[in-house]
Amino acid sequence: MGPVSTEITVQGHFTAWIPAERATVSIVVGFDGPERSSVLSSVTAAVQTVTSSIAPLHDPQDGPVTWWSSDRIRVWAQRPWNTEGKQLAPVHHASIAVSVKFKDFDALAEWLTEAATVPGVQVSGIEWALTQARRTSVTTEVRSRAVKGAADKARVFAQAIGASDVRAVAISDPGMLGVRSTADTTSPATMRAAASTGSGGGDRVLDFTPEDIEVSVSVDARFEAS
Repeated sequence: MGPVSTEITVQGHFTAWIPAERATVSIVVGFDGPERSSVLSSVTAAVQTVTSSIAPLHDPQDGPVTWWSSDRIRVWAQRPWNTEGKQLAPVHHASIAVSVKFKDFDALAEWLTEAATVPGVQVSGIEWALTQARRTSVTTEVRSRAVKGAADKARVFAQAIGASDVRAVAISDPGMLGVRSTADTTSPATMRAAASTGSGGGDRVLDFTPEDIEVSVSVDARFEAS
């Protein structure tokens, strides 16, 4: 009779934190008022000011702006009610969303500081990300380390029961070996931008301090130890 083997099923996990390489800022230009034509005119003028400031910065390869877009104008009206329950005259609304992707974060801060002073502009948020090439290479490395982590864990388990020979028989994404586990995740880029102003009477400049981007992978693995 040959040596008795023991089945070991483990999960490997690895996380890397990578500095962001791109930042996409989203803004909305919007106005409201009693006259539809006036509202439309105000939005059109403000968007023209914003897009005119983007154009000189746009270069798909060198940046600082690598891409930008604007949505179609949205126009709607509503009739509000006063505190006495009376419906008032219509209020007209118009807005346009604009997204701008930067590779230079200093340029982003400078541009957004100026854009925020344009009447009607509101900052919706900033999404931080890696380039696709960088994300692919990092994910490959993280997956490899997750597998190595699973193998190291299996060897520790085997040593604890006196087994010295450990052989991998299956490696998969989480949940595919018939065991319940957390899902394989390569997390979307999530960053926090902190806006602050300098002291004194100088020009206001927004200071964005991005956190690193988390890239995380889990794998399930099955081994035989004897």
